[in-house]
Amino acid sequence: MDKIDHQILTLLEDDARQSFAELGERVALSKTPCWQRVRELERTGVIRGYRAEIDSRRLGLEVEAFVQVTLSSGQHAEFEAAVLQHPSVLQCFTTAGQADYLMHVLVEGIAELDSLLRMEISQLPGVQKIETTVCMKTIKRRAPITGCLR
Repeated sequence: MDKIDHQILTLLEDDARQSFAELGERVALSKTPCWQRVRELERTGVIRGYRAEIDSRRLGLEVEAFVQVTLSSGQHAEFEAAVLQHPSVLQCFTTAGQADYLMHVLVEGIAELDSLLRMEISQLPGVQKIETTVCMKTIKRRAPITGCLR
């Protein structure tokens, strides 16, 4: 990847709906070479897809929480398979620390969070302990990944 590829990625992270002609103009390429570069970035897996940014609160999903999960046994594969299927789990990470996993969940309200934790997450394979932190206010939603490049 060169400087132009980095510029293309930065511009696409900001607005993935722009045309190849617009994108090419902004990186000093014509439409076809710009399109070829984007296709190569897609082919190599650097660009994994394109998504709409959706305001969860406008959909009635008011409560975000982060759930640390500790497993009691070696049921990691079963736990991970169950998490992949769970619609309220936005993200799940393995961690190096006190807990085995960190999950980001999104629900309508506190009653739904209580039900999710007690009736669903705590019942997943191998779950021994859960600790939950409720998000009060989001300060920074998501920074561009290309900002991390040096």
